[in-house]
Amino acid sequence: MSNIQRITRDGISPDVERPDPAKVLAGDPVHTTWNIEERGNIYSGMWQSTPGKWRVSYAEWEYVYIHAGHSILTDGDGTVTHLKAGDSYIIRPGYEGTWEVVETTLKDYVIIA
Repeated sequence: MSNIQRITRDGISPDVERPDPAKVLAGDPVHTTWNIEERGNIYSGMWQSTPGKWRVSYAEWEYVYIHAGHSILTDGDGTVTHLKAGDSYIIRPGYEGTWEVVETTLKDYVIIA
């Protein structure tokens, strides 16, 4: 295995799922995940979701880079963060709020659990 890994969906069978129905606030979001690498407590790959809104609670640290779409994260205090193509963010453990996909969103992710 090379020490350099390209981030791509090519040749990877995706996992397709929906968020826990008890957390869904609007729509019927479908999540598609292309897991590229798992090493101990580090996970990386690509994730896509169709429109909808659900509650989130992060126990892990996550870096995201948005390739396409528009999502809105709203924390418990009402602070709104728009994620659009070209944006990159870190979501830290302890973040609680909602994730709303306005336009189907595709992101790269690196998670440290």
